[in-house]
Amino acid sequence: MMWRSGSSGGSDRFEYLQTLVTEFQDTDSDEAKEQVLANLANFAYDPKNVEYLRELQVTDLFLDMLTEENENFVEFGMGGLCNLSMDPECRDVVLQSDGIRLVTNCLSSRREETVLSAITTLMNLLTPVSRSQITDPAILQCMLRFSLSESPRLRNLATVFLQDSCSEEQVAQAQQQMEGQQMAVGIPLPKD
Repeated sequence: MMWRSGSSGGSDRFEYLQTLVTEFQDTDSDEAKEQVLANLANFAYDPKNVEYLRELQVTDLFLDMLTEENENFVEFGMGGLCNLSMDPECRDVVLQSDGIRLVTNCLSSRREETVLSAITTLMNLLTPVSRSQITDPAILQCMLRFSLSESPRLRNLATVFLQDSCSEEQVAQAQQQMEGQQMAVGIPLPKD
């Protein structure tokens, strides 16, 4: 189903997106849900769709996907949330829904795409109010580890996060804490 352009293009677009959301809710097929989630995540990339996706509460749908066991659900939910998190109203929904914790949990995903979307989302969620939570030492240590990754995409994005979201003092403190943890691991156990 495609929407027509013209004067009624907006209502056709809304109806199409509404059909996708309804299909996601009504189907029992994980494969169909994955396809719908992937489509919704792609539509979230277009600013013309954001208002409709907000109205359809797709931000909440994406947030719900972050706790699923199905890694495709998590990846597509995180990708969609990443796209929507640039919109101030969607960002506020994420922040009010304990979204920082949900997004941070995705940093440990085995899927690089999920991790990249999570890092980008955290940067998009940065506000004066959320800054202390997003620049928590545990997150900074995670970014420092990612900045040493063999993956250029992960390494570069983590570096951008550290440069743009944190102060030099915060990064230095997180590095010291990491070095302290690494040294403590090397402490020999007492002999019997």
